[in-house]
Amino acid sequence: MKRSQINSILQSAQAFFDQHQFKLPPWAAWSSSEWETNSGRAREIVDCQLGWDITDFGSGKFAERGLTLFTLRNGKLGSYSKTYAEKIMVVDDDQETPTHFHSHKAEDIINRGGGKLILQLWNADDAEGKASSPIDVSVDGLRRTIDAGGFVTLAPGESICLTPRLYHRFFGEGRVLVGEVSRVNDDHKDNRFFEPIGRFPSIEEDEKPWRLLVSDYEAGATPVASAN
Repeated sequence: MKRSQINSILQSAQAFFDQHQFKLPPWAAWSSSEWETNSGRAREIVDCQLGWDITDFGSGKFAERGLTLFTLRNGKLGSYSKTYAEKIMVVDDDQETPTHFHSHKAEDIINRGGGKLILQLWNADDAEGKASSPIDVSVDGLRRTIDAGGFVTLAPGESICLTPRLYHRFFGEGRVLVGEVSRVNDDHKDNRFFEPIGRFPSIEEDEKPWRLLVSDYEAGATPVASAN
């Protein structure tokens, strides 16, 4: 992905957060000088991969298969005491997050506003294929049984609990503000995608970053000051 495309996506996501009055922590908008000044005490942000995250899942077609995320809080097993994580995400109209499960993470996916979020579900079998067995899920504390490959639609305010080894894909019907509350998140070790995908995009640096991505931290990129 080009950095200019990523910058545009982030600016649009920030406007969508503002529209729904979802506030990010102050460091989400740090300038380059603020990152440099606070580099020592921001170790938890870097280690736990808090902050802005963009992926096209290696598709090269972000509008069709992609996701915009901001990780607000997270732990790291063996290093930090938090046993939970929280994200806020933007899922665009008909934009797919491809089929995957988590080996250890349980998560609540919450429609925080906008359009509807559509999820398709399968149990994973012992060989990590899609099982044909029905799925028993909790939607806002109410039990529901659906067929393998069945759909659950979440309107604003609704949520679903996704347990480990439950395959899921989702997409928006309209633009959706999506929350996630979960156990500790580890995108490097705990994601099992049904199809081979790329999690973090390679970036063509055609302009300076507007915001630092979690995938930039190790690369040492520095965001430029925001226009606002």
